[in-house]
Amino acid sequence: MTTRRSFGAGALGLLAAPRIAAAQSAPPWPQERPIEVIVPVNPGGPLDGMVRLILPHVAERIPGLRYVVTNRVGAGGQIGLEATFNAAPDGYTIGATSMPVQQTMPLERPVRYRALGFTFIANVVDDANAFYVPASSPIRSVADLIAAARARPGQIGCGSTGIGSDDHIFLMAFESLAGIPPLVHVPFTGAAPLFAQMLGGHLELAAVNIHDGVAQIREGKLRALATAAPQRVAALPEVPTMRELGFDLVMGAARGFLGPPGMPPAVARALEGAFAGAMADPGFQRDAARMFMPLRPLTGAAYASMAQETDDMVRDLWTKRPWRER
Repeated sequence: MTTRRSFGAGALGLLAAPRIAAAQSAPPWPQERPIEVIVPVNPGGPLDGMVRLILPHVAERIPGLRYVVTNRVGAGGQIGLEATFNAAPDGYTIGATSMPVQQTMPLERPVRYRALGFTFIANVVDDANAFYVPASSPIRSVADLIAAARARPGQIGCGSTGIGSDDHIFLMAFESLAGIPPLVHVPFTGAAPLFAQMLGGHLELAAVNIHDGVAQIREGKLRALATAAPQRVAALPEVPTMRELGFDLVMGAARGFLGPPGMPPAVARALEGAFAGAMADPGFQRDAARMFMPLRPLTGAAYASMAQETDDMVRDLWTKRPWRER
């Protein structure tokens, strides 16, 4: 005899069967659909270029992986970072980032992400900051820059790629270490318009990543005074480091990849391994060198640790010299 209870259990089993079958037939990650890679800046810049250079090498290392790059631009990168952070943590959305901008924005204004709450996948590039002047400038060294800043307080304009950018943070850290009056900060939307103003004779000084101006230096149009790299860069071996000049200042733009919080550990590990393999690939390394991309391979916990160190640094600077009004 069929009881009401056994009939109900059987009916529930019949209802659950299609869901079980659907789950069993769903393709494993990442074969269900392409992964969306969110880039929080316009196409063509250093961060976008890094993304498009490395992704084919990553895809080769994960069977079935397909991807689509989406440039989600706005608010200095905030829109794209928020889209990555708030995406479903299913492995089908990751995003590119640049530090310390990721850490500075939550200090400056309300944002819909936590700087250290992402799933940290891989850092790829770390491009050190540097000071640039026109080739014809009478400022030929960092010592000359310090002397000029003291002789002409409030009169020297220094361009950067934006308020709270790595270049701006570098400028403020240098001012503090050198004990000079603040320079006049002139924010731009990127290195290209900044260099155009400098080459046009409208800007006396710039704080920009060292590899952004290699071509202009080799053409004799610009001169780099010093770089905040840990050692001299291979592309410009004549440029001294800040440490060589007595300033313990190592700083730059760290460009890498993040996922939303709570990504499946197996997916995160697969991506970490693929990025590590891609960064070790001789072909990728040759292409990166040709495009003046200084590599700093970090994955997983090591990348998260770097993010924490960056967060500590910018928070310390914010307490001493809040830059919102500069």
